[in-house]
Amino acid sequence: MLSDVLLHGGLALDLVGLVVRIAALLWVPVNRRPSSAMAWLLAIFLIPYVGVVVFLLIGNPKLPRHRREQQRRINTMIAAAAKDAPAVELEPSQQWLAPIVQLNQELGSLPLSAGNAATLIEDYDDALRQMTEAVGGARDFVFCEFYILAADPATEPFLDALGAAVERGVEVYVLFDHIGSRRVPRYRATKKKLDALGVKWRPMLPVMPLRGRYQRPDLRNHRKILVVDGEVGFTGSQNLIDRSYNKPANRRRGLKWQELLTRVEGPVVQSLAAVFITDWYGETGDLLFDADAEPVPAPARVAGELRCQVVPSGPGFDNDNNLKLFTSLLYQAQRRISLTSPYFVPDESLMAAITTAAERGVAVELFVSEIGDQALVYHAQRSYYEELLRAGVRIYLYPAPYILHAKHFTIDDELAVIGSSNMDIRSFRLNLEVVLMVVGRGYARAMRDVEDHYRAISRELTLAEHLDQRLPTRLLDNLARLTSALQ
Repeated sequence: MLSDVLLHGGLALDLVGLVVRIAALLWVPVNRRPSSAMAWLLAIFLIPYVGVVVFLLIGNPKLPRHRREQQRRINTMIAAAAKDAPAVELEPSQQWLAPIVQLNQELGSLPLSAGNAATLIEDYDDALRQMTEAVGGARDFVFCEFYILAADPATEPFLDALGAAVERGVEVYVLFDHIGSRRVPRYRATKKKLDALGVKWRPMLPVMPLRGRYQRPDLRNHRKILVVDGEVGFTGSQNLIDRSYNKPANRRRGLKWQELLTRVEGPVVQSLAAVFITDWYGETGDLLFDADAEPVPAPARVAGELRCQVVPSGPGFDNDNNLKLFTSLLYQAQRRISLTSPYFVPDESLMAAITTAAERGVAVELFVSEIGDQALVYHAQRSYYEELLRAGVRIYLYPAPYILHAKHFTIDDELAVIGSSNMDIRSFRLNLEVVLMVVGRGYARAMRDVEDHYRAISRELTLAEHLDQRLPTRLLDNLARLTSALQ
C-alpha cells in the first residue's frame, strides 16, 4: 500500500517536472538573449522546482509595467523639448560621431549640447568638499541622487550643507537606492538625519512587498547625480559614504575605494537634471515641473567649449542604452582605447568589440583592481582575462588595498565617457545607470592623465602569470562566469 502511494507520488512529481520543463522551453527564451536563456533553462532542467522559484523571483529583467510607462512618458516630453534645441555642429574630424549621437538621443531622448565645461576630481575627499561647496552656494534647488548615501563623519559636512540650504529656502530633493543604502551600516541613522534636515527624500526602487512596492529585488538604481540650480552638476562613480563604506571587514583589510568624479557646467547640467526629475517622478508620481512646460529648464549659460551628451540606461528602457553606446564607440576607435571598470563581466557583444579592436591594431588597455570586494564578480571577470590577453589587450592591476571603483574610458584623442556604469551584465540590464559622453581634446587629455597615473602605480598582468594558477581557482572563475548569464 505504502509502496503504491510512493510510486504514484513519484510519477506525479515526474509528470510535474516534465510539464515545468516544457513550459520553460515555451516561456524562458522569449525576448531573452540565447546565453541567458540557456543558463536559465539549464538551471530549471537540473533543479526544476528550485530553478522555477528563482526564475519567478529574478527572471524578469525589467521594471514593472507602470514604471516603464512613466519612463516613456518623460522620454516623450524630453524628446519634444529637445526638438526645439539648436542643432550642435560637430567638427570635421568628429563627423564619425554623428550616428552615435543620434543613437544616444533615440534611446535616451537627451540631446548633444555645446558650450559646456568639465573637470575631473580624482581625490575622494576633494570630491566631497567640492560637492559640499556647490550645495553651500545653492539658491533655488538641489537634486541629489546616489546609489549609496550614509550619514557618517565623512559625509556630515555635505549633509549639513543640504540642511542649511533648506533653512534658507532652497528646495532640496534626495534619492538613494533602498537596498544599496540598506546594506551598509547606519541606514536608520541616515533616514533620521534626512528627516531632521528637512529635505524631501525617497528610497529608490524600494523592496517593500507589505506596502505594495515590489519588483525584481536585484533591480537597482545605481546612478550618482548632484545638480545645483541647474548650473553645476556632478556625476561619476563615487557614492556619498566614507571611503571604507563603513564596514568593519573593509577596515580590517584596509580597503579604500578609488573613484573618479566629474564636475560639469553649461547646458548639459539640464540633462542631468532631467534624469533626476525622471527618477523622482518614478518614485513619487510627482513632476517637478509644469506638465505643460518643458521638463528641463531653459539652457544654462555657455561655460566652455565641450560637447556633452548624457545617456541614461536601465530596466526602465526598452534597450541596453549604455551597452549600445559602448560597443558603437569601441568599433570606431582607430588608435587607442583605455578602459577602467571595477566589475568587468562583459556580454558577447562587448567582448567582441574589445578583442576585435585589439586584433585590428588598436592599442587597448584595461584597468581593474588587483583584489576584489565582491568574490563572485571578481572570479567571473578573471575568466575573461585569457581571451583578452591572447587578443593583445594589456591588463593593469591597480594595487591593493585600493578598490579601483572608477568607471570611465577614452577613445583616441578627443572622446571620453564617465559615469556610474560598470562594464558588466548587471550594469547593462539590471541597474539604472547614467553616463556622460564628452567630446573635446582637453577633457580627453585630462582623463589620459588619470589613466597614466593608474598605469604608473599598477602592475601589468601577463598571459603566463594568468595561466599559472591553481586548478581550484580556474574552476571558481569558470563557475562564477556561468552565473553571470542568469539575467
